[in-house]
Amino acid sequence: MDKPTVTMEYLDNKDNKHSVIAFGLALDNEEGLHMSRSGKELTWVAIQGEIGDWCVYTHFTSHCLEYIKSNGDKVCDRRNIDNILHITDEVWARYRF
Repeated sequence: MDKPTVTMEYLDNKDNKHSVIAFGLALDNEEGLHMSRSGKELTWVAIQGEIGDWCVYTHFTSHCLEYIKSNGDKVCDRRNIDNILHITDEVWARYRF
């Protein structure tokens, strides 16, 4: 499966504020997002912030993207993010914790 790429060019574009960068599905395991080790399928969404920052939220697939954007769990481990997205160290430096 091809992973989406987050680029500096996208983050620097002020027209992309608060936009969805990418979204998808991943298992809650070591090869996926590994949030609670449930083994269940999770939906994740990467969102650009106000100032060229970004973050990833996730929750079980029973919830819609809008719910996950506002109530999902923030993914904070780079290893998990590397499982779902292509990012550079420069892009990672803009991750909002």
